[in-house]
Amino acid sequence: MFIGEFTHNLDVKGRVAIPVKFRDKVSSGAIITRGLDHCLFVFTNKEWETLAQKLIALPLAQANSRAFVRLMLAGAMDVELDKQGRILIPDYLREYAGLKKETVVAGIYNRMEIWDVEKWKEYKTKTESSSDEIAEKLGELGI
Repeated sequence: MFIGEFTHNLDVKGRVAIPVKFRDKVSSGAIITRGLDHCLFVFTNKEWETLAQKLIALPLAQANSRAFVRLMLAGAMDVELDKQGRILIPDYLREYAGLKKETVVAGIYNRMEIWDVEKWKEYKTKTESSSDEIAEKLGELGI
């Protein structure tokens, strides 16, 4: 599982270091794609296959389903760790997520998320200020 929050710099070639504690989970490769809230999602190959099977089972006739499948699948790219434990983030994904220099790699149990550090701070501030409302809504769902 991926848990924790780590700050790493994006180098001039568009590579970012994967936190040491996550590297063994993606040592045989991973999939990076557009995430929600303008971050990037990084999945192990096994988690990606599970998600992809669910995505392709969505109803083709529904526009929202098609749009979400395109967002996730068309933007996906195989990545591998280099000898320094970095992955190369393609230009189109760096642009989508607004990645500049400083990034946050967050562990979200079955995936990593890569955020521009400023967007991450804004998102956390907004979410933390709404935590009571979020907790109440989740309570209604039985969580």
